[in-house]
Amino acid sequence: MCLKALIIGYGSIGKRHISNLTKIKNIEIIVLTKRPVDSFLKKNRCKVFKTIKDSISEKPTFAIISNETYLHMKYAVILAKSGIHLFIEKPLSHSMNGIDTLLSVSKNKKLTTQIGCNLRFHPCIKKIKEILLSKKLGKILSIQIENGSYLPDWHPNEDYSKNYASQQKMGGGVILTCIHEIDYLYWLFGKITDVFSFSQKLSDLKINCEDLSSILMKVGNGTIAEIHLDYFQRPPVRRGKIIGTLGTIIWNIGDNGVMLYNAKTKKWTDLLKLKKYDYNQMYVEEMSHFIKCVKTNTSTINPLSDGIQTLKIALSIKHSSKLKKVIKV
Repeated sequence: MCLKALIIGYGSIGKRHISNLTKIKNIEIIVLTKRPVDSFLKKNRCKVFKTIKDSISEKPTFAIISNETYLHMKYAVILAKSGIHLFIEKPLSHSMNGIDTLLSVSKNKKLTTQIGCNLRFHPCIKKIKEILLSKKLGKILSIQIENGSYLPDWHPNEDYSKNYASQQKMGGGVILTCIHEIDYLYWLFGKITDVFSFSQKLSDLKINCEDLSSILMKVGNGTIAEIHLDYFQRPPVRRGKIIGTLGTIIWNIGDNGVMLYNAKTKKWTDLLKLKKYDYNQMYVEEMSHFIKCVKTNTSTINPLSDGIQTLKIALSIKHSSKLKKVIKV
């Protein structure tokens, strides 16, 4: 069975998806971009179009929406109405406009959907999910998550100030751009009921959106979670801690390590310690999972409904900071 994959947007993540798709058998790649056809596209025999109409005329099996955040809904709805399965890069959008339409069309067309939050496929996060399901931590009392990095270092060969992540009108800002932490918190613990946040621009970065967000959340079972996100931290940090009545788990995605403290034995145990981990493997796994679900007509690990819920949480965080009060999600 030959599948046709349509990639919307030819930035760094679009190029990564193209590269990974070329390693999967029986996939024809179509790219929608206004950028010039370069050697990479030619080498990988991609069909390139400049309009959505021409792209859809190729009858793609599924589409990967990897353009700027504020354009996600525009293309997602058009593609969904054409019966094309959807993989939408995070975040789902920058607002709730068009969300109900997309959800309704996707259900009516029985489309397979997935939000591109690749950390759900990272060994650390998968191990934490496993530990939580085993109840080894007992009752969860506190959650702390931190993700900080220096925005200009993300793509050193590009002008960061022109990137969508730097511009409010394009759906930028640290809350939406770094929504991974919000997403996997929701995946690990479920419903988020209340949020409170201080979010603002503090650094001298040439951006017009928030570069810091300090967030408090109340999880459905009453547990309090704290999330710190920033665009200016050097060296980069991505780690967390979950404290329970029976023990504590800490992880560091930078070191690909997870440790468990047993409150009874008073000892730490390494649950995961990868000396070498290919960062691209997460993207390979998430795309393989999506394609498998498209072929079998089954739900993905992160369907549209999850993306909507995570977006609601992120927008509530923004709203909380603006009003300076606790917001019900």
